[in-house]
Amino acid sequence: MTSTDYRTTRLDSALQSPDASLRLRAALAAGSDPMPADVPVLIAHCGTELDFFVRDMLTWALTCHPADRTVPLLLTELGSPNPQACAQALHTLSKIGDARAWPQITDGLLGAPDDEVARAAWRAAVRLVPAGQRANLARRLAGQLGRGGRDVQLSLSRAFVALGAAAEDVLAEAALRGSPVARLHAAATQRLVSDPDSGFDAALAEAKRVLALGS
Repeated sequence: MTSTDYRTTRLDSALQSPDASLRLRAALAAGSDPMPADVPVLIAHCGTELDFFVRDMLTWALTCHPADRTVPLLLTELGSPNPQACAQALHTLSKIGDARAWPQITDGLLGAPDDEVARAAWRAAVRLVPAGQRANLARRLAGQLGRGGRDVQLSLSRAFVALGAAAEDVLAEAALRGSPVARLHAAATQRLVSDPDSGFDAALAEAKRVLALGS
C-alpha cells in the first residue's frame, strides 16, 4: 500500500467514526492538506453524512481541491438516486462557482420532487447563471411558485431576490395568473425584490392584504 493509499484509507475510516467531532477534524485535515486521491472519498461521504457541520466541512474541503478534479465528479453526483448526495453536490458546485456546472442545472433539478434537492438547485442556479440568462432562469423558476411550506417558499423567494430586476416581469405576470397560493407567493416575492429588507413574513402578510382587496 502506498502512502497515498494509506492516507485515503485513514480518511475514509475517520469519516465513518461514530464521533462527529472526529469526522469534523478529518474533513478539516483533508481540506488543509488537499490531495487528489481524497476527492472521491469526500464526495462519497457527502451523500451519507448526517451531521450538518460535518457536511459543511466536507464541502469546504472539496473547494480546497482543484476544480478540474472535483467538478466532473460532482456533476456525476447530480444523477444520483440519493437526494442528499445530489443536494450536497449542488451546494458544493455553487461554492466552487465553476461555469461548467451551469448547463447541468436542469429543469428536472429545479423542479425535483425532493425539496432539499430543489432548494439546493435554486441556490446553485442563481450563483452560476450567466448574466444574459437571468431572465430565462426567472421564467424557469416561476413554475415552482407556491410550492411547499414557509421554508421552501422563502428559499425560492431568495432566489428571485438574487436575480433582482431580471425577475420583475416574471413575478408581475405570476401574481396575476395561476393558483391562489402561487399568486400569493409571487406577490410576496415581488415585495421582497423591491425591498429585500422587508422580511418574508411581512411581505406575505402584505401580499395577502393586497390580493384580498383586489378580489
